[in-house]
Amino acid sequence: MSASLTVTTPQGLSGTILTSAADYLFRYAAEADPHAAVSLLMPTRAEEYRHRDLHPVFQMNLPEGYVLEQLRNRLAKIAKVDPMLLLALSGSSSPIGRVHVSSRTVDALLEREQFPGEKLDEILSWDGSHDIFADLVDRYILRAGISGVQPKVLVPEQQNSTPQRFTSKTSELIIKSGRDESPGLAINEYLCMTIAQASGLPVPPFFLSDNAKLFVMRRFDRDEQHNPIGFEDMTALMGLPAEQKYSKSYAAIAKAIRVFCAPEHLNASLTQLFEMVTLSCIVGNGDAHLKNFGLLYSDPVTCDARLAPAYDIVNTTAYIPEDVLALTLAGNKSLFASRQGLLDFADTCGVTQPGEVIRKQLQALEQVLAKAPELCEQAPHVVAAIKQSAGPFVQSFGN
Repeated sequence: MSASLTVTTPQGLSGTILTSAADYLFRYAAEADPHAAVSLLMPTRAEEYRHRDLHPVFQMNLPEGYVLEQLRNRLAKIAKVDPMLLLALSGSSSPIGRVHVSSRTVDALLEREQFPGEKLDEILSWDGSHDIFADLVDRYILRAGISGVQPKVLVPEQQNSTPQRFTSKTSELIIKSGRDESPGLAINEYLCMTIAQASGLPVPPFFLSDNAKLFVMRRFDRDEQHNPIGFEDMTALMGLPAEQKYSKSYAAIAKAIRVFCAPEHLNASLTQLFEMVTLSCIVGNGDAHLKNFGLLYSDPVTCDARLAPAYDIVNTTAYIPEDVLALTLAGNKSLFASRQGLLDFADTCGVTQPGEVIRKQLQALEQVLAKAPELCEQAPHVVAAIKQSAGPFVQSFGN
């Protein structure tokens, strides 16, 4: 793998990532525009940014878990799978956010690949006669511009039957599968995200395949013309490596929002954060870590940052019965004890009527489950876990 990578944004050339001894260096190009800064934490400057590991903003989209394993299997015989290669892959085709990373080696590799695109209706109507998810992973694994342990793949969406040339402005779908390791996971996420939507939280468009095996979501880091929007998750914004996504607290996210969000978006973003944390407690989501919260913005100079929509909401207690919160809430990680912690967290977020927020979410949960009897029958363990997690809140806040 080349010892240097070229970094660009929609605002032009940013600079170069290099390795030096045990460190990673990022150097802005002399002609880099301030609007081409790669992170809210890394404004343009003459001095290089030096890190022992990859800089947090460049770690943000690196593959994890299942996708990383599949990539290693695919590339083991032809390339050394190191952070620089993974960064070039995750940052070259269609990365989450606005930072594009490329190298000649990866460009040459991708030129030999075919990415035909997929139709949403064909994915949703998959009859299960073959492993469509495995096929999609095999076809699009080298476009691995998305992080997360859950099996997922980023797929360009084919809007019509005519051949298309897929670019960074192509509509794209994030497709997830629980595989056999997490039965009912697609139904799980679909129900939790539907509850979020019904309670009033902003969410990206999402879908469940007809056979309930795949959860599909449109990416939210693009505008209506599919132009990249700046996105940084909370690990990047706090200057932390991705492996520390379970460190810190929900109060620390509130602090980051106060630091980075535009004044006109501050109150709404803090309220949304409270609602996202509240819902995670109610539905038993023990994986609401730092990487599952982020900010959207036009560019680092415009100062229009606001909290991104809610995403990756699932009940984890169906698979880990004694699971706890991913981050500390008022000094505690207990899902069971989270009710009082949420009331304290409301003060942190400036929410004056937390009980009303909780009651609205409980009503949404009840309505969503009542309207989805077939899904509830297909994943009874998931529904039972959600109801068990919500039970203490019903007792405390139910009408």
